[in-house]
Formats: sequence, C-alpha cells, structure tokens
Amino acid sequence: MAHTRYPIDCMNTGTALAESRNDDPRGSSDEQDDVRRAAAGDVQAFERLYRAHVARIHGLTRRMLGDDLADEVTQDVFVRAWTKLDTFRGDSAFGTWLHRVAVNLVLARRKELGRRNDRFIGDGEAAVQRAAGTMERPAIRLELETALTKLPEGARQVFVLHDVEGYKHREIAELLGVTTGTTKAQLHRARMILRQYVSR
Repeated sequence: MAHTRYPIDCMNTGTALAESRNDDPRGSSDEQDDVRRAAAGDVQAFERLYRAHVARIHGLTRRMLGDDLADEVTQDVFVRAWTKLDTFRGDSAFGTWLHRVAVNLVLARRKELGRRNDRFIGDGEAAVQRAAGTMERPAIRLELETALTKLPEGARQVFVLHDVEGYKHREIAELLGVTTGTTKAQLHRARMILRQYVSR
C-alpha cells in the first residue's frame, strides 16, 4: 500500500483527544470495516480509527515518554499505522495491533534519546494496587501520574507496560530485551517507590 498523503497531518492531537470517546459505541464489525476501508486508502475511515484510539495511545506515550514528546510520538504512531495497514492481517483486534506499533515506536524513541533501562534487584510483594484499578479514581489517578514521572526509566517502562497496559512479564521481557527476572525486579521497585510517594 503506497498512500501519498497522511490523513492526520493536519489533525490536532489535543483536539482529537477532547473529541475522542473511550466508550465508543461503534461495534467491532464497524471497526473492521473501517480498517478495510482505510487499508484501501479511505482517509475518513482512518480518521474514525484515529479518534477511537488516540486517547489510549496518547496515554501510553505520555506515561512512557512524558508530556513533551507525547503529542509528537502519538502522531508518529498513527502515521506508522497508516503506512503499515497492509501488514495488519486481522489475527488480533486492530487496537491490539496498534498498541504494539505504539510500544515499539516508544521504545525506539527512547533509544534515540540515549536513555538506558535501569536494572534493579529486589524481592517481596507488590506494594501498590494495580494501576488499572486506581486509575478509575481521579484524585489517585492524578497523584499516580505525577508519581510516575519520579520513577527511574526502566522501572517506569515495566510498571506502565505491566500494571497499566496489561502486558505479561514474558512479553515485556521480549519487548525490552531483558529477562523476566529483571522485569519482575523492576516492577517490585516501581511499586515500592510509588507506594512511598502516594502515601506521603
């Protein structure tokens, strides 16, 4: 597929986030139809996909890279998705495929920035509730978002991928190029730091 223009070049990420809805009522069959149309070059179909998924992708990029790069990398994710739609085979949901694209781009950007994963050794039980649960409460969500910026880079990566995005340790280890023992140690470290921060 060789598209000559990117459908989101002129789209403002902030506007799209404000207009997006996490509880998009469109069914999966509608989304599959939009994916097929977008793969054939339908710009409007791709814009619908963009608006349906931009909030989650932006949340991932913000937590992994910070506010300064979130908008830019979110745009990069959708540009990459637009150019690679012909590689999407439908073996998983479009959102799952898009999320993988986003994670890979985030990790690539971190390498470009010369950031290296911090490695931690630790043991013990998790110190905070799963972020997926705490994110539902606005006050705690805001506090947690702030606390995430205080984490060492490697610990933040693992925490976001595991507790926020739901990846398994094996998957995270493959993405980051480390062992599952390292990801578990980093997750433990992240939870301990976050517990100390949010309980102050």
